[in-house]
Amino acid sequence: MDEPKKSTPSLRARADKIRHLRCKNLIAVIEHPDDLRNIGTVIRNVNALGVEKAYVVSDSNALPDDWQEMRERPKLSAISASAIKWSFVRKFADTESCLAHLESKGFVSAVTSPHTKGRKNVILHEADYTKYTKLAVWFGNEGTGISTLALDRSEFCINIPMGGIIESLNLGTSSGIVLYEITKQRRAFQDRLRAKVAANKLGRRAV
Repeated sequence: MDEPKKSTPSLRARADKIRHLRCKNLIAVIEHPDDLRNIGTVIRNVNALGVEKAYVVSDSNALPDDWQEMRERPKLSAISASAIKWSFVRKFADTESCLAHLESKGFVSAVTSPHTKGRKNVILHEADYTKYTKLAVWFGNEGTGISTLALDRSEFCINIPMGGIIESLNLGTSSGIVLYEITKQRRAFQDRLRAKVAANKLGRRAV
């Protein structure tokens, strides 16, 4: 007689189990992307790397205004490998409204951009991303890059060091590289903070 198959945990249970790995107060912002597939790829990166939220600045009707409606679109679910169902996504019609919302919530913005004269520029792996409690990381349009408005309102520019002849990366690749480094740092910081809090509680109980 065959043994009964063991039940597998539901996706919700799995999501709850890894909730502590999510980087709180970290938002990825995609500014006026041209290709819906790139939006899906970035959302997939956001979910896989534990970024808390994704904001999309777009005036295109290809992306619904409401997150619940986004989740129900088969195409968006397919191109994001279902990540759209598990990552909060908010749409803004323009850059100004997105910046205003972030600033009202106390977020500092950083943009991914080549070295920009007159701005604070950092090499991706040399910067400390844990000193900003609330951080929004902006990724620009595939062709024109980040807008002047987002650049002017940002705290610093993030540069990805490259050693090849081709010195540009597509949106999906660059977002994955940048968000990996940032989430790695912030997750390690959160782990140290949790350990410190736990140690302090244990110390108080021992007194």
